[in-house]
Amino acid sequence: MTKRLFDHDRCYFFQGSDGRIIFAIPYEQDFTLIGTTDKDHTGAPTEAHCTDEERDYLLAFASQYFARPVTKDDVVWTYSGVRPLYNDGAKSATAATRDYVLSLDLTGAPLLNVFGGKITTYRRLAESALAKLVPFFPQARPAWTARVPLPGGDFPHDGVARLVASLRAAHPFLTDYWAARLVRAYGTEAATVLGDATTVAGLGQDFGATLTEAEVRWLMAREYAVSAADVVWRRSKLGLRMTADQIERLDRFMAQAAGADAARAVSPAAE
Repeated sequence: MTKRLFDHDRCYFFQGSDGRIIFAIPYEQDFTLIGTTDKDHTGAPTEAHCTDEERDYLLAFASQYFARPVTKDDVVWTYSGVRPLYNDGAKSATAATRDYVLSLDLTGAPLLNVFGGKITTYRRLAESALAKLVPFFPQARPAWTARVPLPGGDFPHDGVARLVASLRAAHPFLTDYWAARLVRAYGTEAATVLGDATTVAGLGQDFGATLTEAEVRWLMAREYAVSAADVVWRRSKLGLRMTADQIERLDRFMAQAAGADAARAVSPAAE
């Protein structure tokens, strides 16, 4: 990820001399996301990281297209993950199929194995998986999720601007960026996250980068966040805008809040 390389909101995809393509995507308003690479990974998933070789490959690739070369000084953050692909006998990760494969094991209780898949086809994959299992659960409902909105997604696809304006009108202390960020993250549930707060102070502790105690408690209660990394990296990318001290303070707060919640849950039984 680099500092923002262009001002519009459209993505680029670039063709390389090695036959691969990469993308340059506007990201979190102030950044550009460049990727990806495809390499076989033999270690544990937690050991995956963007190597200097991969970074330099992407920078050189993108620099063929941008007017100004993209250098390592432009890089503000890197991340890497492991994507499980079905072993179809391809000679390399690049050539391996991206389709998901479902394998039903009937040697005992029905066991469905899912190989591959990606977030852009997760609903189709889920429906296909359940179709494999329906014969064993005759009471199961027919497929119904295709058009059901995700939590907070119950608004028209062109209604984001109106939702942001409505949130700002109800909570005038919000900046344009803050309101838009909350709507992107929570949709119609953003209003519930803020509750009846009329000032910033009404949202509790301020952890920086528009992250407040009210939002953190929502994430802990509704989205199973248990650590600062869950909040600032896995459920958002606010870590790009926060200092190490702010993230550490958030971690301490979440640990204390979780401990207090656990104590409250135990105390009635103890009495």
